[in-house]
Amino acid sequence: MSSTPPLRRVGASGLLVSAVGLGCNNFGRPGTRTESLEGTREVLHAAIDSGVTFLDTADMYGGDPGLSETLMGEALRGRRDEVVLATKFGHFGRDMGYPPSGAKASRSYVRRAVEASLTRLQTDHIDLYQLHTPDPATPIAETLDVLGDLVREGAVRYIGHSNLAGWQIAEADFVARDGGHVPFVSAQNHYSLLARAAEREVLPAVRRFGLGFLPYFPLHNGLLTGKFTREHAPADTRISRQRSHIWEQAPWDALESYSAFCDERGITMLQATFGWLLSHPELASVIAGATSPQQVRANAEAATAWTPSADDLAIIDGLFPLPEDPGAKV
Repeated sequence: MSSTPPLRRVGASGLLVSAVGLGCNNFGRPGTRTESLEGTREVLHAAIDSGVTFLDTADMYGGDPGLSETLMGEALRGRRDEVVLATKFGHFGRDMGYPPSGAKASRSYVRRAVEASLTRLQTDHIDLYQLHTPDPATPIAETLDVLGDLVREGAVRYIGHSNLAGWQIAEADFVARDGGHVPFVSAQNHYSLLARAAEREVLPAVRRFGLGFLPYFPLHNGLLTGKFTREHAPADTRISRQRSHIWEQAPWDALESYSAFCDERGITMLQATFGWLLSHPELASVIAGATSPQQVRANAEAATAWTPSADDLAIIDGLFPLPEDPGAKV
């Protein structure tokens, strides 16, 4: 059995990515091994050597804005052509210093953002350029127009979006088709066994409009790797450093049943979680973060370690059911 992740097509596009991707939000993050160039290079090179060649970052990532991209640009010298490089622009929560600050998907903002990302990444093109969060101040037609220009100019190969609701995904598809714009090919949203809200509207929209789905936090900040128990949280983890509430409020009865499910099948929780995620045909790549070469190698191996049966999927769904829609009418 090969430990190299297979390639998957991103929606209906011609873009192929490794079924396991590397989330690069830890590069330049204070308090991690990958805060440094040396640590970033170790993880990036281990990822590439393991077949994890889809790299997903954003201009806002890092202790200082842009630091993740800057470190990646240095670390990828001589290896840029071995990876599919994705980044994002326009997050409403962080000021990157590009005016206008209140319209982060406008023509002028996108132009400034892409030039800055290309410089930091030390490349002449971005393989997948993604709108990070919706921008209510800018019509989606304007965003699609400028992104289409970037595709035609060769600065960007494909375009995607992140954190859009189902209706916004539908609107973007309609506007692209109606206006003859280059369409989005991917959607990136929060999704895991412990965060399944995307199944209500986002995943149906992804399937309907032929997008490739890219879940972020698919391992729920490490809670679904098997490293945590009800009694113990490893100290050198993001949950312990910044998000202890995730561990404290976790559904431990369900997680312990899941652990027993994995033991019965002779697999790890990490392998089971990757198997469940990759059972979704619309899913293009599982974007998992890593701060050590060992983590990224384990993620790569998990991609092909276990394929769940229909009965397995039904049991997992029973352990982690989709929560009731709080907005549903009765």
